[in-house]
Amino acid sequence: MPDCEAAVAFYRDVLGLRVLSPPYVMAGDAIRDDMGQLVSDPTMKAAIVGFDDDGDRVLEVIEYLGVAGGDQRSTAAITDHGLSHVGLICEDLDATRAELEANGVRFLVDGVADVARVRTTWFVDPWGVVFILVEKSKPERPYFAQWD
Repeated sequence: MPDCEAAVAFYRDVLGLRVLSPPYVMAGDAIRDDMGQLVSDPTMKAAIVGFDDDGDRVLEVIEYLGVAGGDQRSTAAITDHGLSHVGLICEDLDATRAELEANGVRFLVDGVADVARVRTTWFVDPWGVVFILVEKSKPERPYFAQWD
C-alpha cells in the first residue's frame, strides 16, 4: 500500500471492516529477522483490519517506508497466476452493492450474477485489490456448501 492510513480508512469506512490494530511503525531487529531476506528495508507502517464475528480472519495492511513499491496490480488480470481476489460474504447483495457504489467504489461488472447457488458481484479497491461480494442462498450453510 502506498498509504496505510488511507487504506485503513477505506476498509473501515467504506467496506465496514473493524480496525483490530491501528497503523503503527514496525522497525528494528525483530522485523529485520522476520522479513529482512524478503525486503531490503522491512521498516513498515502496518495495521490489521478484520470482521466483527471472528478476529482470526484479517487483512494485514502494510506500507513499506524504506522501499519504493510498484503498481503491478493496476495491470494485473484476474487470470494471472497467484491470489486473484478476496471473497466477502454479505446478507443483502443488492443493498451492499448500492451502498458501495454510493461511496464511490468501482465495480468490475455491470450487475449481479446467480451462479452455483450464490449471488455475486465484483469490485476493486483504490489499490487494485479485487473483491467478490457473495450472498449465499442458504445463509445457515458455509459458502462452499450451498448445494443440497
